[in-house]
Amino acid sequence: MSFKRFAPQHSFVCAEPEMKPLHQQMLSSSVRTTCPLKETPLANAAFWAAKRGNLALLKLLLNSGRVDVDCRDSHGTTLLMVASYAGHIDCVRELVLQGADINLQRESGTTALFFAAQQGHNDVVRFLFGFGASTECRTKDGGTALLAASQYGHMPVVETLLKHGANIHDQLYDGATASSWLPKAVVWRAGEMVQSDGTAPLWIASQMGHSEVVRVMLLRGADRDAARNDGTTALLKAANKGYNDVIEELLKFSPTLGILKNGTSALHAAVLSGNAKTVALLLEAGADPALRNKANELPAELTKNERILHLLRQKEGPGKNELGSVLDR
Repeated sequence: MSFKRFAPQHSFVCAEPEMKPLHQQMLSSSVRTTCPLKETPLANAAFWAAKRGNLALLKLLLNSGRVDVDCRDSHGTTLLMVASYAGHIDCVRELVLQGADINLQRESGTTALFFAAQQGHNDVVRFLFGFGASTECRTKDGGTALLAASQYGHMPVVETLLKHGANIHDQLYDGATASSWLPKAVVWRAGEMVQSDGTAPLWIASQMGHSEVVRVMLLRGADRDAARNDGTTALLKAANKGYNDVIEELLKFSPTLGILKNGTSALHAAVLSGNAKTVALLLEAGADPALRNKANELPAELTKNERILHLLRQKEGPGKNELGSVLDR
């Protein structure tokens, strides 16, 4: 899987194509807002101020009594979400102190906390927690702030979220259809969802190459061998991508090096990726080059890379004679 950061046409795994209209709206005079009060140009101006971080204008509009602090655009976006996404902590503080509802959700279910976490604004995340932000809110596809932060490697945000109760063992929901940014979406509290492909934050951080996030999650008790329903583990995914820093962190916790339930191993994946250092790391940790995958193939039968073949040849273990005959062909 490859994820794209919030952009005009792409967003977080479970995040929001609708943020494109939000950006367009705030740069246009035709913004349509749905507020407890009547729609007004002043509300449009408030969205602009929240996006730009113009605290003076935002205060002026809110204090006029003609702009509700929880006014929304046509997608349910609030001023607080916009300010949180942009990282304007002064505007966030003003909105919260004026009574903004921190846990309001857009049509898709995203919150101010989600956007602050996605963008790595840890000061905003900490502030929102101070006023009751919830880690339980999910998007309609199941996304949460923890996955957003894990996806982009925002280590301080991940630590803050975990400190405030985000569940490191939650898993991905199997119902996402937003193929333009990810084939799957996120859900936490796996027990609450019948369908789950088993994808956890550790898997996401590993496949994105965020070794520091992986380290923190492992130290916090993440299951090193937790596999998606397709049998893929964090180690296999990192081996496939050649993320050696991630692999080194995972190996400190003695993950399974044998054949997984999907019929292959991290060593097979590493050999296929052509990364000799990855192969060396796994062999040093005890991976067995004599294991065959579900197609009855040895790792050595998956490459013609002489350096990798040399590494495999040097490895002692069960099936050495068979392995040697393959390597000597």
